[in-house]
Amino acid sequence: MTLITPGSPAPDFELITDSYVKFRLSEHRGHPVVLYFYPQDDTEGCTLENIEFTDQMPEFKRLGAIVVGISPDSVEKHCSFRDKYNLGVILASDPDHKAIEPYGIWQLKKMFGVEFMGVKRVTVLVGPDGKVAEAFHAARIKGHAEKVLAATRALVERAGSAPAAARRQRA
Repeated sequence: MTLITPGSPAPDFELITDSYVKFRLSEHRGHPVVLYFYPQDDTEGCTLENIEFTDQMPEFKRLGAIVVGISPDSVEKHCSFRDKYNLGVILASDPDHKAIEPYGIWQLKKMFGVEFMGVKRVTVLVGPDGKVAEAFHAARIKGHAEKVLAATRALVERAGSAPAAARRQRA
């Protein structure tokens, strides 16, 4: 499966979140949306990534961006993970790969010489126009959220203006 490419329309999907509400990508058109795909709750790398995105949330919100962490874990597992680490991001459950597969995130992985299919750690920045602005392989977890934040900031600046809420905050 090939990773989605910048410039292509972001596939729409609907997933249940850790708040037990539906998240539908198309309902957030007009805002930048950060979709970070990660393999599993409560593992070292995934915990660090979720904490770093949580730490950056005030700035993402100022930019009018929606941030969603997506993994195949259940909603219940997401709730436990969120509460354990006081996470402040939306966590969406995708056990049926409704978003994971269309975005090309379900790929062959290799660990300790064993090959298997799994979720690649990738972040997709969707522009306010509903197109993929960038796709980032999280080769290094530390600093990844900051890198995505910088790209989101640049995207908002290129669009000519931040969303209305962000403009009011700067005024």
